Amino acid sequence: MKTKAISSIFVLFALVAGIVATAPTAFADHMTAEVSIGAGSSVPGCETTKECFVPYQVTIDPGGEVTWSNDDTAAHTVTSGTAKDGPDGNFDSSLFMAGTTFSEKFDGYEAGTYPYFCMVHPWMTGEVIVEEAGEHMAEGELMVTVTTSVTAGGTQVDLKFNQQHVNYEITATQNGKVVLQETGHAHTDMMGHNVIPVAASDAKPIDIQIKSLGIGLPGEEAKWSGPKDVVVATKQVVPEFGTIAMMILGISIVSIIAVTAKTRVIPRL
Repeated sequence: MKTKAISSIFVLFALVAGIVATAPTAFADHMTAEVSIGAGSSVPGCETTKECFVPYQVTIDPGGEVTWSNDDTAAHTVTSGTAKDGPDGNFDSSLFMAGTTFSEKFDGYEAGTYPYFCMVHPWMTGEVIVEEAGEHMAEGELMVTVTTSVTAGGTQVDLKFNQQHVNYEITATQNGKVVLQETGHAHTDMMGHNVIPVAASDAKPIDIQIKSLGIGLPGEEAKWSGPKDVVVATKQVVPEFGTIAMMILGISIVSIIAVTAKTRVIPRL
């Protein structure tokens, strides 16, 4: 009996290890981003490799928040604008010391690129890109909104069109590799696709592109109207460790405790 119980425990541990090792990654919208002010950036040189602010460029959705951490030994500023033209008034950290942080919430900001620099060390530059979260108005008043959610097989990508009978192509790429490419016909206003990304250990941002092939019934391509072969939406998502995997991990741990307590391999908790 004890041998069976111990074997069961090993099986459970193996399952848990397998889940952690192979759990599909999930996607997160760009609601937060972190930037490090690199050590030694107060001395010229980091600008040649764009490593004064690391990463040099971050992308967030409207309303997202960027946090800068001063990992250098000198005090710095995070000031929107350029060293050439000066501050533009969008955001400014003022001088903040080593070991401290500064955060800016991009609420009310229009989509676009916001350059910034350090007023004390003007060779230090970076960029924040505020992008519309997968929503774009195309020719012919065609709109598609892209949303993502966690699934057991990767991530569900839902496309919501403002028109019926949209023929489209969805392409998702990661690490220079196409991880999804499908065509569809939106006979309803919501269409779903499952994207299976690479392992979390090799997770890179995934770029999703939606192209309109035309509006009309399948098989009647000559009569299709609206934008044809036009990209109507793009969205970049960042893989994270899936919450579903964590739930399964928790259930497995509870199961281990229950089995070991019942068989008295270890004392009851």
